[in-house]
Amino acid sequence: MATKISKNYRPSVDEKFMNAKQKEFFKIKLIDWKTEIHKESRETVENLQDSSSPADVSDRATQESEKSLELRTRDRQRKLINKIDAAIVRIEDGTYGYCEVTGEPIGLARLEARPVTTLSIEAQEQHERSEKLHSND
Repeated sequence: MATKISKNYRPSVDEKFMNAKQKEFFKIKLIDWKTEIHKESRETVENLQDSSSPADVSDRATQESEKSLELRTRDRQRKLINKIDAAIVRIEDGTYGYCEVTGEPIGLARLEARPVTTLSIEAQEQHERSEKLHSND
């Protein structure tokens, strides 16, 4: 059964980490984000179906460039939906909010800024340093 939270509720460090209210807050945040992405995707599809090609070659090139950018954006958002779904599963299985590397709490501010994150700031920085070292090989 879902915990009821008020619309004004914000997770606080004064609470037990990942209590029922915090889990519900992040679940709602993730579901709302996913809903917004789906809405934007439908609008993109409608815009692509409705658009006609302009007669002018440069206008057509601009339109094609804009369509390409929009499709790349939608592809990134499609991948983001997978991350959102995975985060919701983590909420349900009790692992949400904990770093997948260290097992330590990620932190509420980081989760609010990026609710799909799976790494603490420290683990993310270590990951980026490691990638940078290996990219120089």
